[in-house]
Amino acid sequence: MNINNIDFNDLYKSQKQATTFKPKNSDDWDKKASGMAQRVFKSIYNEQFLQKMRVKSGSSILDVGCGAGNLCKAFAPRFDKVYGIDYSEGMLEQLRHKCQGVDNIEVQKVAWEDDWSDLPKCDVVVASRSMEVADMKAALQKLDKQAKKAVYLTYKVGGSFLPKVIMDVLDLQIVEKPDYIYIVNILYGMGIDPEITYIESENSNFRFNGFEEFVKRVGWSLGEEVNASQRQNLYGLYEQLQRGEKAIPEHTRWAMISWHKG
Repeated sequence: MNINNIDFNDLYKSQKQATTFKPKNSDDWDKKASGMAQRVFKSIYNEQFLQKMRVKSGSSILDVGCGAGNLCKAFAPRFDKVYGIDYSEGMLEQLRHKCQGVDNIEVQKVAWEDDWSDLPKCDVVVASRSMEVADMKAALQKLDKQAKKAVYLTYKVGGSFLPKVIMDVLDLQIVEKPDYIYIVNILYGMGIDPEITYIESENSNFRFNGFEEFVKRVGWSLGEEVNASQRQNLYGLYEQLQRGEKAIPEHTRWAMISWHKG
């Protein structure tokens, strides 16, 4: 067997279906929107993303899974037209509020699974931290089809949404999610040789005030509420964190995967 005989998208889909980390729906992100909007516009991630882009300006850019609009707002001075799509109305409401007075941003409520035939083809297409999809190859094909010049996406490094220090205390057999290397191999099978670099963001999902918020954030990452046994174990960890005996990493690492056309 050689690499050309391996269907990495099938492997991705199997692991995505089996992973402990359950997918989020639009209602989940609607509830998260207000708190997220308070953080993402000030994140170190935004400037790093812009610095890593080779195509930094142009006539148009499409931000897929634009969330509260932190990158849309950053793109607005650089591109004549910025299009943002997201399947969470709550996120789009935050974007409209945060980007008031910026007249070259246009947003639509569109999901990965929707028909994209009415979306404009743009110089650059971006999918920033928004590619937790069921079918990775189909998503990559959509991004490639919409782009005239370049595609930039980011995907979390490592197969977990939880820091190891938290996973170690959960009474749970963790099945990791597919890591970013699946994307690289799927693109290779599509005849695309991507560039890969890495950027960081604050590990803001695990900055919390009190034990209840800590438990809530762990449950969010898992996609389900923690049970009584897990809660007890988390309390022991929480006390260790408060005493400084253990620590949660301050930053999360993201792989930026890009390719350029023509």
